Formats: sequence, C-alpha cells, structure tokens
Amino acid sequence: MRKDSHVEKNKGKILSFIPTGEYYFSKGVKAFQRGDLENAKKYLIRANQLEPLEPMIVCQLGIVYAETGEYQKSNQLFHQVLNELDPYMVECHYFLANNYAYLGLFKESYKHITTYLELDPNGEFVQDAEELLEIIQLDAEEANEVLYEQDELIVKQEQAREQLEAGNFSKAIQMLEDIIEQFPDFYSAYNNLALAYFYTGETEKATTILHTVLDKNPGNLHALCNAAVFMYYQREEGRLNQLLDRLEKTYPMLLEHRYKLGATMALVGRYEKAFYWLRKLQKQGFEGDPAFYYWLSQAAYHTNHLEIARAAWKKLEMLSPEKKGTPPWEQKNTEPSLEINEAYIMEKMASTDVEDRLFGIFLFSLSENKKRLLSHTEWKGTEQFTSLEKGYFSLVLSEYIEAEVPAIIQRGHDVAVQLYEKHRPIRPENGGLFAFWFVVFTTIASENATFANVRGMAAGIDYLWHHLRNEKVTQRHVAELYGVSPSTVAKYVKQLKEWILK
Repeated sequence: MRKDSHVEKNKGKILSFIPTGEYYFSKGVKAFQRGDLENAKKYLIRANQLEPLEPMIVCQLGIVYAETGEYQKSNQLFHQVLNELDPYMVECHYFLANNYAYLGLFKESYKHITTYLELDPNGEFVQDAEELLEIIQLDAEEANEVLYEQDELIVKQEQAREQLEAGNFSKAIQMLEDIIEQFPDFYSAYNNLALAYFYTGETEKATTILHTVLDKNPGNLHALCNAAVFMYYQREEGRLNQLLDRLEKTYPMLLEHRYKLGATMALVGRYEKAFYWLRKLQKQGFEGDPAFYYWLSQAAYHTNHLEIARAAWKKLEMLSPEKKGTPPWEQKNTEPSLEINEAYIMEKMASTDVEDRLFGIFLFSLSENKKRLLSHTEWKGTEQFTSLEKGYFSLVLSEYIEAEVPAIIQRGHDVAVQLYEKHRPIRPENGGLFAFWFVVFTTIASENATFANVRGMAAGIDYLWHHLRNEKVTQRHVAELYGVSPSTVAKYVKQLKEWILK
C-alpha cells in the first residue's frame, strides 16, 4: 500500500467503499455532460440496477439511449417513468415527443408534445416543445395527418432543386419565384431562391430574402445555415462566429435539418460539430447523397477519425466516380497534422522544456488514441513533470480518472482550445502559435496570476503572435474572430506584453 494512501488503518479496520445508485448516477451525468455517451450509459445502467425504482435515474438513462439512437429502449424507459414510477415527471412526454419525431411517428409525437404543454405550460422545455410542434406541423383537430403533403408543391420544389444543383440558376430562380407566388408560406423555396441569387453574385437580393424568412420564422434552420454560408464566403468572421456559436447549441429534430446543420458546419470549418451530426445520421441508417459522404469524410478527417473518413470517401467514389483521387488527405497537405502525429506528440512530451511538454500534453488531449500513446515505447511517464504539468495531464485524462485541478490550469487549456478552433489543424507553420501560448501560460502560472476572459486572452495571444512575426493583422479583425470587443483585445495585449517582458 502506498504511503499516501487514505485508507484508514486504525485498529486494523479497513473502511470499504460501496458505491450506491446515486454515486453511479452522478458519474453517469458527468460523463453525459462531457459527451462520453458510452460511459454515461454504463454508469447509468449500473445506477438503475442498484436503484430500479428511482425515476430520475430511469429518465436520465432514457435520455442517453435517445442520444445513442436506441429509441425503442429510450421510449420504454420514459413510459415506465410515467406509468409506474412518477406520473408527475411530465418532461418525459417532451422526451417521448422528440423520439417519435425522429422516428417519423408524428401522430405519437403530437400526442405527447400537446400533453406536455397542457400539463406543464411554464415548464423548462416549453419553448423547445412549441418549436417541435411547429416543425412537425400536425393538424390539431385530427392529429393523424401530416400537413403540407401537397404533391404539386413537392414535385415543383424538387425540379427547382435539380436546376439549382445543375448550375442552371436563372431557370431555378424562375421556378422558385413561381412556387413562392403560389405558396407564399413555403419557406424552403425562399431558402433555395436565396442560394440561387447568391450563386449568381446578387448577394444583396440573397440576404434580403433570408431576412424575409427569418423575420417571419426566426428559428428557420435552413435560413440560418444559409446565412452562415454567406457570411463565410464574404469573410464576415465576427458575425459568422456569433451565428455559429448559436447554431452549435441547436438540436434539430428532423433528419434533413441534422444533415443541413452538419454539412454547414463542415463547410465553415467547425468540424467537431459537423462530425457529431453527420456521424449520428450515419449510425441511424441514413443513406445520404454523394454530398453527404463528401462532408462526412471531410469532417471525419479533420477530427482525426481517419478510418471513418476513408470509408465515407470510398462510398462517395461509388456514388460519384468523378471525385476519385481527391480525398481530403490529398487535397492540400499530405503531411499529417501535428495532433495526429504520434511521434511528434511523444517528442514534445519527452522534451526537456516545460513549455514543450505542456504543448505535447495539449496535443495528447486532441488525440483519439490516448491509450495507445500511453503504451508507446517513447512514453517516459510523468516523473520529470512539474506540478503544473501533472495537473494539466490529470485534466486531459479526466475521461479515465477523476481529478480536481486548479482553475488556472483549466483556463490555460481553454485558451488553447479557443486557438485550436480558429487555427485547426495544427501544422508546423502555425504550431508556433500554440508553443507561444504555453510559454506565456508557464509565466502566468508561476506568478500565481490569473485572467477572467478566455476568449479575450486567446485573441490577445493570436494578435501578438502575428504581430511579432511582422504579419499584418488588426486588433479589430482578431476581436471579430473571437467574438470580443477591440478594447478587450487591447487590454490583453497590454497585459501579455507586461508578462513577456518580465
């Protein structure tokens, strides 16, 4: 037994720890909150075994099953809560409505969403429930027919979409304007018309059309995604990042909305969220068009899911042979990014410099192969790590062990994550930005200093790094990129210079 063991040895007694349902429930919720669905499910199943009559545990397990696409199991648990354990947990009606909407069972979804709104008109999920009710568009009197099943409209919309994809924009514009004249509340036609105008260079008309849609229907996901695409191509980075942050919090109900959101996120470079939605669709059996597999391959490659990227590209080649030979790993730079270069990560983590090792730990945090790296022949262990490094290493291993670390370590990591979101993937030409941050971070930690604004600090580091390299960049531009004010950037640049010159 180690000398620092906390097991009590007085009078020869050993105090055993017997985990309870509450203990596993807490671990399951924490795993769920950090997106670790596999462990969340494992812990919550164990909690349910220990306390099978606790409705909170059953409900949370149902939520996790829904996230993993196991809707039948999820529904069984929500029904168990309502019918056997606690009929007053009416939020289960909302969760059931979501599940049935995903499955295309709109009648059942409608029944549960209206029940939830009747029983808890001021509940936590009322706004989401009302949006779901609008999305599924059910007849409130009969509740068994999906509205908007108008064959003529569907045929015309499909014909216009084909013209749009073929690049026949003038013809598509005429067809879409005819549809809008006949069906003035059909938002899909407006969204496609906006795209058509944008592709022909009439950006003002395109933007005006989107604003028309969003004025009438502020939560229209297609319009919001199209707006993001327009901002991306027009390099409106500040507004774009604000909109993307909003979209990242969106949880679409319908498969086509998930596809639209995932493809948009891939196009603008938010690959983590893109991979989440596109991979989720694939796991649910979604058979997409060539564009779906193109964006899935891109998102998977840029999030280091290389096998999935290659499999998606292979499917794309089958569906669209003209794409053969241009996978993402051959499009621009064949050199692997540093976050997937295991030899480079090991080299950094074994460096004699604290700053290099901190950078190596950050690269380790991005790796999908942490267990393999820990068994790498070049892994020397943590003996040479300082307390700062050990704390940081504990933080990035939090998916395997429970650890509490000082707040400054969490903030230091969060700044690196902000930089990564704006400068991914990490390659030799931009790796210096991250190395620069960890040099500064070491100084901050050694002086027991702190900072309040993670985005502000990241913006300051970004600006100062480019400035020191004599690269033209303005504080206003960096402020827009990180979603902060220019005065915040100036404040942190001043503070950083003081730390660097000490």
